[in-house]
Amino acid sequence: MKKKRVTLKDIAQETGVHVSTVSRALDPVERRSITEDVAKRIQAAAEKLGYRPNRIAAGLRTNRTMTVGVMIPDITNLVFPPILRGIESVLEPLGYASIIVNTDSERDREVRLLDVLRDRGVDGIIHAAVLRSDPSIARAAQDGLPVVTLNRKVEQSAIPSVVNDEDAGICEMLRHLRALGHTRIAHIAGPQELSTGQLRLSAFRKAAEDQAIPVDEGLIRMATRFNEEDGARCLIELLDGGHPFTAVLCANDRLALGAIEALRARGIDCPRQISVTGFNDMPLLDLIRPKLTTVRIQQYEAGRTAAKLLMQLINSSDDEAVPVETVLPVELVVRESTAPAVA
Repeated sequence: MKKKRVTLKDIAQETGVHVSTVSRALDPVERRSITEDVAKRIQAAAEKLGYRPNRIAAGLRTNRTMTVGVMIPDITNLVFPPILRGIESVLEPLGYASIIVNTDSERDREVRLLDVLRDRGVDGIIHAAVLRSDPSIARAAQDGLPVVTLNRKVEQSAIPSVVNDEDAGICEMLRHLRALGHTRIAHIAGPQELSTGQLRLSAFRKAAEDQAIPVDEGLIRMATRFNEEDGARCLIELLDGGHPFTAVLCANDRLALGAIEALRARGIDCPRQISVTGFNDMPLLDLIRPKLTTVRIQQYEAGRTAAKLLMQLINSSDDEAVPVETVLPVELVVRESTAPAVA
């Protein structure tokens, strides 16, 4: 015989409180409106009776699914697990579940997956794979879907974003290289359709000018993807381009790792002959030789901040209370991949 589903009324009878009190005690948000002792007693009774909330029924009442879409560009990139943990640290205690999708940095795939998330009725989206010009997510936000972009932003848009201080990170890295005597500094820039690629290239030009470091356009290469393969390709182009250099500032860690591997394949020592730097400080860098000098971003905090902003958008009628841009501080991390310039 099929066991009868435990209801809020059953828990109310067990604890001697009103059904509405049971409902508030089992809601992560409304729980704050009752005393802690009562909430704990009701939660204990719910666990004892084997209560499981009917999310479908609750969704019909509240017009919410208690799900959030999280869009990332590359599931193999080690920078994203700490970001996802930061997101979960906010969503899970509030009773939300994440639906994580991987766009592979492909525009068509991103549009298709965005439609999938909207069709599933997610209450909001944290988008870490957004392009600088992204009509699909802009349209979703205009339709009233709460959206926060993470690590990237949509240009000329009011969609709230959580980004890193790109200018400060690039400036500190150039200052570090300049202090080591490097003046012939190459730059492997990220994809220019992404705000991180464009902003870090712009920051490189500006910081070089401010620090009186000459910028040789022959020493700038554009990656089409933020990965090791493109880092290696760009480094080989730099070596074969006929413009000498003693250091390479890369727009992210994976580009830098690819550049170091390309140097190794050519028999060039890093950092004794050419220094290489990254950006992000993704996990496990301290296990790779040479240990990479990089710019550390606040990965866990970025995810946490984006999730908190999204919850504000979902639960508040005042969108203006949410800042359009939140810039997180960065930190220079000096390791083994940089050394004094060779004469």
